[in-house]
Amino acid sequence: MPSTPPKSAERLLSGIAGPDDVKKIPAKELPRLAQEIRDRILGVTSANGGHVGPNLGVVELTIALHRAFSTPGDKFVFDVSHQGYIHKLLTGRGDEKFSNIRKSGGYSGFLTPEESDHDAWGAGHAGTALSAALGLAVARDRLGSKEHVVAVIGDAALSCGITMEALNNVAANTNRLIVILNDNEWSIDKNVGAMASYLNELITNPIYNRVHHDLESFLKHLPGGESIRRMGSRTKQSAKNFFVPSCIFEKYGLRYLGPFDGHDLDLLEKNLHFARKSDQPIVVHVITKKGKGYDAALGHPERFHGTSAFDLATGKGKTAEKSVPPSYQTVFGEAMVRFARENPRLVGITGAMPSGTGLNLLRDECPEQYFDVGIAEEHAALFAGGLAARGADAVCAIYSTFLQRSYDPIIHDICLQNLPVTFAMDRAGLSPNDGPTHHGLFDIAYLRCVPNAVVMQPRDEDELVDMLHTSIKTPSPMFIRYPRGAARGVNIKKKPRRIAVGKAEVLRDGDDIVIWALGPMIEDAFAASDRLSSEEKLSVGVVNARFAKPLDTGLLLEDAARAALIVTMEDHVLKGGFGSAVLEELSDAGCTTPVERIGWPDRFVEHGSGIEVLREANGLSPDAIHRKILERWHAVENVPNKSILA
Repeated sequence: MPSTPPKSAERLLSGIAGPDDVKKIPAKELPRLAQEIRDRILGVTSANGGHVGPNLGVVELTIALHRAFSTPGDKFVFDVSHQGYIHKLLTGRGDEKFSNIRKSGGYSGFLTPEESDHDAWGAGHAGTALSAALGLAVARDRLGSKEHVVAVIGDAALSCGITMEALNNVAANTNRLIVILNDNEWSIDKNVGAMASYLNELITNPIYNRVHHDLESFLKHLPGGESIRRMGSRTKQSAKNFFVPSCIFEKYGLRYLGPFDGHDLDLLEKNLHFARKSDQPIVVHVITKKGKGYDAALGHPERFHGTSAFDLATGKGKTAEKSVPPSYQTVFGEAMVRFARENPRLVGITGAMPSGTGLNLLRDECPEQYFDVGIAEEHAALFAGGLAARGADAVCAIYSTFLQRSYDPIIHDICLQNLPVTFAMDRAGLSPNDGPTHHGLFDIAYLRCVPNAVVMQPRDEDELVDMLHTSIKTPSPMFIRYPRGAARGVNIKKKPRRIAVGKAEVLRDGDDIVIWALGPMIEDAFAASDRLSSEEKLSVGVVNARFAKPLDTGLLLEDAARAALIVTMEDHVLKGGFGSAVLEELSDAGCTTPVERIGWPDRFVEHGSGIEVLREANGLSPDAIHRKILERWHAVENVPNKSILA
């Protein structure tokens, strides 16, 4: 539990306006500062939700970084940057906007240069820090400046191919780069794979630790060691390697220090000052505890990686006033378990997101049909393709925003070979508190141009199960997009039905206007139809489009021939999205019926307190939708010859 400092004690955190103030605090007072920071983070995240465990784990490390270096001159690049709350507090962002972090009008939950000069790099996806930091370091070298560049990466980032690609280039391109390896054995879930096992070996091998921590002392106790000690570093390195193999980072040309206790402020500060003087790229390996200082987060690191608001005393989520339906993620996970029990060929694949996607249910019930490949989305797609090529029914569950990283394998390997892989695109649409790095607003545009791809979206959880069933039974690449959070609360049939690919569903007939909607926008379509019918006496139809690719062209052309206006609604950007597909189909058919497209604008949508708030700010509120349709209807009415409309 967080502590409360005596009322008579002056709070250290409130006196920090920037990094210079951190350096002025006496070393003996730093543990108190660390506790004040933890108290502040817990107070804010318990009210707003947020990344609790990752931030509690790097409090001492971030304090030590700001005492050893000086931003914004020196550059910090935090991988993902979801652990950047302490950095915000120590760089003058401890005001009311921090109290509203991840909400409308508050600071972002990630680092962004638009927010502060102390944020050298914006982030949100894992594995990017080392490449970005190397770029900053090489640019510094070319400019002849002297600032330090520090990349803070987690052990989970080492499962990212992009991190290993960067590691391969570091020593060849700069002599001055500091890499902090924050090792807590977790990403969102427990880390998996050979690299996780290797780091564990580094931590637990006492001989390795003793030799690497104090080579000088080690050599003193060897016969002839004193003469070796006086020789150059290469000779000493050879002597060390005779007794204990060089670690993987040294094989890549980086000096290695560690592992150290990542919560020992004095030890951290000393080693960071040593790293400043290194004449070759250096890795400082620190061991931290995700969630340190809060028992609930220590006991449940997966749940407290990123959480909604919670009760600080118990760690439990705040109970909603009314019951809510199961989430789409739970429905998907339960369907996977149900189908896996019936079909031994079915396998589920995730990239370090078992709980987020709902595949933890498959892991627990059918572990031999479950695979977690770590934070490696490209590999996940290719791995799924290999499984499918040998007859497996592969279902790859990846957030829409992270599936962007698999784009080349999707085109070049899955779709080109027409492999029957199902991609469950979780978090399609908004992830409101997380903001632009996590919104899933681009997948229709980047997928519908790819041959053989089928892209669909269910209107509710029952149709999600039907689409998953359909996808598994269809010998083509299939993409199912669905939103984050609670489903609609409809009953799920005992026996799923197979949906005809490319066939839409008429939900309401209409002769004046027909609204074609995808997924959650169907409810908005019904609301718009009701209002236009009651207030304007218009006949407004509603179609559940189901498929962004292929479209139900036959039904679309029938509606366009009958109605004066087609309206499209999608939880996706307008550029290249579902509405664009409708326009293209009508144009190819020589049909001039006008189309009003409703969707997200051509900009990165900010973070906000909720979906309704962001829709209001971006012209997607119910009133704005009604106004857009009505204005376009009046424009159509006033054109004497409909056939000349573009």
